Amino acid sequence: METQGPPDKKYGNSHYIEEKLAKQKEIDDWLPITASRKAKWWYSAFHNVTAMVGAGVLSLPYAMSELGWGPGVAVLVLSWVITLYTLWQMVEMHEMIPGRRFDRYHELGQYTFGEKLGLYIVIPQQLVVEVGADIVYMVTGGKSLQKFHDTVHPDGKNLDGKKLKTTYFIMIFASVQFVLSHLPDFNSIFSVSLTAAVMSLSYSTIAWGASIENGVQPDVKYSYRTSSTTAGKVLDFFSAMGNVAFAYAGHNVVLEIQATIPSTPEKPSKGPMWRGVIVAYIVVALCYFPVALIGYWVFGNEVNDNILMSLNEPRWLIALANMFVVIHVIGSYQVYAMPVFDMIETALVKKLRFKPTGTLRFVARNVYVAFTMFVAITFPFFGELLSFFGGFAFAPTTYFLPCIMWLAIYKPRKFSLSWWSNWVCIILGLLLMILSPIGGLRQIIIKAKTYQFYS
Repeated sequence: METQGPPDKKYGNSHYIEEKLAKQKEIDDWLPITASRKAKWWYSAFHNVTAMVGAGVLSLPYAMSELGWGPGVAVLVLSWVITLYTLWQMVEMHEMIPGRRFDRYHELGQYTFGEKLGLYIVIPQQLVVEVGADIVYMVTGGKSLQKFHDTVHPDGKNLDGKKLKTTYFIMIFASVQFVLSHLPDFNSIFSVSLTAAVMSLSYSTIAWGASIENGVQPDVKYSYRTSSTTAGKVLDFFSAMGNVAFAYAGHNVVLEIQATIPSTPEKPSKGPMWRGVIVAYIVVALCYFPVALIGYWVFGNEVNDNILMSLNEPRWLIALANMFVVIHVIGSYQVYAMPVFDMIETALVKKLRFKPTGTLRFVARNVYVAFTMFVAITFPFFGELLSFFGGFAFAPTTYFLPCIMWLAIYKPRKFSLSWWSNWVCIILGLLLMILSPIGGLRQIIIKAKTYQFYS
């Protein structure tokens, strides 16, 4: 009599593995990052522009007023070069292992540092960056919408004869996000992201063009801002470095963007991805340097923490620029929210065993948008939030974490050019992470003393 045990067992194991892989594929096809891999190289370009050029560019003249001409230009140029280098590293590491792709930042962290440690190192930082960016974009969208309203209709008041509160404008901006947040994946927001990228170039051009039109202000001063004490000036300097760090924040979604590009051994995704990054960084330079330098040259140390708030003439152009900002941060919010949605939905489906349904997605995403709206309404401090988040979380994930991963994985020869480049980036990034949140937190505390909540 034949024994059927071993074949059955073998078949059973094979069947179990196939079922498990099929279930895993079903979940991956539902999650927003891995649902589609049909993106073109230009998707990379405008997703990266949308992720990077945002609220940060508007604060660069203000950062210059705290840094001064020499240090300010040096910090801007260094940040552009360093972040382009670390972005190249991440593009290269995306599929450094044949047949495997690191579709999420934390997956690369887990490969580098180990399954548990990698999660503990990357996930908190990435969440702070992406949730922090979305909170800042809520504030930016609401304040730019308010500026548009006040420019077009200067005497606009509510039924009680009082000026409309910033809170209301943030809620109006959030209402758009409640709708757009239900687009399923990265590729489905490509038109939103493309529009946002065009808007960023448009309002940046208006910002420096209108500054030139206004002309250098009477009694303009290029000394450090109003802090009378040396300690105050030093802390403002630290805060300004955080503002600049916030402006270069696209690294937190770069692996997720690259995950949407198809890849084969003959044509790996890093080729089209890098082409898109180069185009994006050219656009970044065209936006950042003119806005920062011309804005500071025209207004000096009296410039507002959002350059568009310093501009009032011509009214129609300033109103248009602020509406461009609103449209842009609508897209930026989605680019940063999509990886957060992916994390939330992964945890709900894989850890808590919820079924991947539309209802689950509807509830989870609405709760997230409501949370970012609530925090934005509670703490609408634009410049101060930029510097705090810029140093606390953007500096690690943008300036030095990719370098640490590169050193751990590739192990370049000690004292070689690669070894030195990475260590210089790590040291500068650590200084940025430690110092800039101190300055940002100080400014938040100063502003909170006179601030009335929900006013």
